[in-house]
Amino acid sequence: QWVYNILEKKAEADRIIHENPDPSNGFVLVPDLKWNQNQLDDLYLIALVHRREIKSLRDLTAEHLPLLRNVLQEGKEAIGKRFGVPGSQLRIYLHYQPSYYHLHVHFTALGYDAPGSSVERAHLLADVIDNLAMDSMYYQKRALTFPLRADEPLFKKFQEAGKV
Repeated sequence: QWVYNILEKKAEADRIIHENPDPSNGFVLVPDLKWNQNQLDDLYLIALVHRREIKSLRDLTAEHLPLLRNVLQEGKEAIGKRFGVPGSQLRIYLHYQPSYYHLHVHFTALGYDAPGSSVERAHLLADVIDNLAMDSMYYQKRALTFPLRADEPLFKKFQEAGKV
C-alpha cells in the first residue's frame, strides 16, 4: 500500500525527485527511507514504476524495454540535475528476490555499500536491459541465485523440500 500511496500522491508527494506520468513507461523517483539526504556518500533513491502488474525481475520481457530504458536514462538525468552526481557514479539495480513485489529500481552512490547491492542479490539495470534485448524471455528461463537468511520462511520451505 505504501508504494500505491506514493504513486497516487497520497503520501510522500513532497519527496518526489522526478516523475514520468506515462502509465506504461513512467515511474516516480523518490529518496529511499534509509537515506537522510544530508550527504551524497550514501545517496539512495528508488524508482517505482506506475505499472502494477510487474511484480519483479521474473515478470520482465522485451515489451518492458521502453520502461526500463526510461527509468535508466531519466533517473540518471534527474539525479544529476538535483544532486550533481553523474550517472557514471551510480549503481542502478533491481533485487531478486525483492523486498516487496512491485517493480522498483535502486539508485545508489557507487561508493556506498548499500544493503543488498552485492552480486548475490543485485542485478544491474543495464545488464537487465541487454539480457532482455537479446532474449525477450530471459528472466522466465534463467536460474537466478539469491541469498536467504536461516530465519526466513522461504529458507525453511527449501529445507523441508530437501533443497538445502
